Amino acid sequence: MRVASDYVVERWSAAERRAALGAVVLFVVLAAVPTLCSGQVIDKLTTLFVYILLAAMWNLLSGYAGLVSVGQQAYFGVGAYFALRLVSFGIEPYPALLLGALVAAAIAVPVSFFLLRLRDGEFAIASWVVAEVIRILVMFDFLVQGETGTSLIALNSYDPGWRLRATYWFALVSLAGLLFVAFLLLRSRIGAAGQAIRDDEEAARSLGVNVMRTKQTIYVLAAFGCALAGVIWLASAITFLPRTNFGVQWTVFMLFMVLVGGLRTMEGPILGAVIFFVLQEGFGNYGVWYLFGIGIVAVVFALALPGGIWGAIHHRFGARFFPVGERLVRRGVTADISQQVLDGIAPQDGSLKMRPSAIEQNVSSERR
Repeated sequence: MRVASDYVVERWSAAERRAALGAVVLFVVLAAVPTLCSGQVIDKLTTLFVYILLAAMWNLLSGYAGLVSVGQQAYFGVGAYFALRLVSFGIEPYPALLLGALVAAAIAVPVSFFLLRLRDGEFAIASWVVAEVIRILVMFDFLVQGETGTSLIALNSYDPGWRLRATYWFALVSLAGLLFVAFLLLRSRIGAAGQAIRDDEEAARSLGVNVMRTKQTIYVLAAFGCALAGVIWLASAITFLPRTNFGVQWTVFMLFMVLVGGLRTMEGPILGAVIFFVLQEGFGNYGVWYLFGIGIVAVVFALALPGGIWGAIHHRFGARFFPVGERLVRRGVTADISQQVLDGIAPQDGSLKMRPSAIEQNVSSERR
């Protein structure tokens, strides 16, 4: 789009187009993994997909919309619960997994009318309370048997190898689909409105932004993504334990992955999930001390490196793969405002700077 005789607005650079093509190639390669790798590799990658999905959804909600929730485990657990219920009504397991996630998203709609009227700490605490209330209600169901829990026994009717591959492909398609939808949403008016609300809700409302509708759209999508992660976890683990599936540790995991990887970026949660997966594999058996450790690390990153690892990489090298903002380009000179302003990423010292070469050329142009 032409802004002036010397300027254009660029949404994709050549490097970012190559990154998008690389993502498609990676999806194809990952889709072929079950035919090439062992069952252990397939199972580990399925777990990684769950982590990435959770991190991406929490980042969408908290990073881009400013809705810091500590209760997304409600949808992680309730999606799995309704999948179990639907199977008990005679629906095949894999369709029931998807339907369970959709039911969880439907529940998020009326819940959002209450929660989204609250702000900041009130919203965070209320989201946790809602998660606990839902957990207690689920435990009253005789199918769940209280703390004892239950299992998705119907999955045992499938060949173990086929079930492992089917769960993997379901997880891969769910992850790719949700990442793509979130990316499109953030590049749309809703995404821009969500970021405006995050920065100043009253100012956004005064400019005509429908605050409640924007928040609801993002909240329900994030709930659906967390519910999909929950049903994938159920299909992989088979067992359903209310204290585990509704456990607050899932929010701790999400917070860690996003803060370490990079808040308010598309790339950061993916990087954070990979780091978390590696740590989980190496230190997950240490129990509560492990949770304490990753909590401390998350706090350190929030204080010392607020942009996370990917934020630092972007600040140092200007690298980004999946742009949700825009660049102002002047005949080969790029003032990269997209990640710093539209995506909410500022340099680590809190200032906002153009690249020195762009400043120098712009100043010299003005003098002429």
